[in-house]
Amino acid sequence: MIYTVRINNKEYEVEVERGQANLINTTEIINTQAVATAAPVNTQPVAPVQQAAPQVATNTVSGEPVKAPMPGTIVDIKVDTGSKVKKGQILFILEAMKMENEIFSPCDGTVAQILVSKGSSVATNDVMMIIQ
Repeated sequence: MIYTVRINNKEYEVEVERGQANLINTTEIINTQAVATAAPVNTQPVAPVQQAAPQVATNTVSGEPVKAPMPGTIVDIKVDTGSKVKKGQILFILEAMKMENEIFSPCDGTVAQILVSKGSSVATNDVMMIIQ
């Protein structure tokens, strides 16, 4: 799939295939935005980014993260958001190198947030779930 991403007044065209990203094209768009009232364009995108960062930090700090021990694909999710879990309970089935691996709860608590879905790919140390 091809995605277009804007970062710091540059537009990047990126092709993502099988977990690999390749930069196709870079376009500088400084003059186009400067002509079309620069103050509102620069002010509006900054405010949501600043508001989003504390929310992510709050979710991360408020619970115990369950991280992927290895890269792989989520085959099954054994719990739902709001479920009570015990230490050692199976949370996920992670397929890596054609083997299914059980991912266990590191502590007792309640599932606060599930950050992956069935069929999604994860890398080593990706946070898959938050337990409070």
